Amino acid sequence: MASTESGGRRHRNMREKHRRIFVAAAELFAERGFEGVTAQEIADRADVATGTLFRYAASKSELLLMVYNEQFRAALDEGERSSRGLADTVDAVVAMVTPTVVLAGRTEENGVRYQRELMFGSATEQYRGEGLALVARLEQMIARRLSADSHQGGRDADQSSTEAVLAGRTAFAIVHLAAVRASTSTDPGLDSAAELRQQLRQVILGYRESRTQKQ
Repeated sequence: MASTESGGRRHRNMREKHRRIFVAAAELFAERGFEGVTAQEIADRADVATGTLFRYAASKSELLLMVYNEQFRAALDEGERSSRGLADTVDAVVAMVTPTVVLAGRTEENGVRYQRELMFGSATEQYRGEGLALVARLEQMIARRLSADSHQGGRDADQSSTEAVLAGRTAFAIVHLAAVRASTSTDPGLDSAAELRQQLRQVILGYRESRTQKQ
C-alpha cells in the first residue's frame, strides 16, 4: 500500500513539474522569442533544476517543440470546427488552415524555428514526431474534404483518395510558406490572406480538374 501511495505521489510530482516547465517555456518564448530565452531562465521560472528540466526535454529546441505542438493542436481543432458546415470547399479549406497561419504570425521567430525543427531536427527528438503527426493531421483534414468534394460531384471517393492526399500535402506546403513569409521581409504590403486563398483555390481547382479528366 505504501509503495502504491509513493508511486502515486511521484507521478503527481512529475506531472506538476512538467506543467510548470511547459507554462514557463510557453510564457518566455511568447515574451522574448526562441533566441532570447535560455534553458536556465526556463528552469528558474519553473522552479526546477536545469538537470530536471532536461529530463522532460533534451534541449531548448525540444522545449519549443513541446510548447508549439500544443498550440498547433489547438489551431487544428479551431480550424476543424470553423470548417464544419461550410458548403464551399475553398472556404472550408481556408478555414481549416487560417488558425495555423495566425499562430505562426503571432511570434514569427518561434514559428520559423518550429518549422525548421520539424524539417531538419534530430530523429531522436521526443516531440518532433508529435509535430510531424500534427502536420499529417492537417494534410488528412484537407484530403478528407477534397475526397468528400469528389463524392458530391458524383465521383468515387475511394478512387480520388490518392490525389486528395497529394493535394493535401501541396496545400500544407502553401501553408508552410505562408507561415514563414512574414519573417523573410519579402513582398511588403502583400495581402497574404488573399494570396493564401488564391493559392489554395488553384490547388483545389487543379484537383477537381484532374478528377474530371479521369472520368
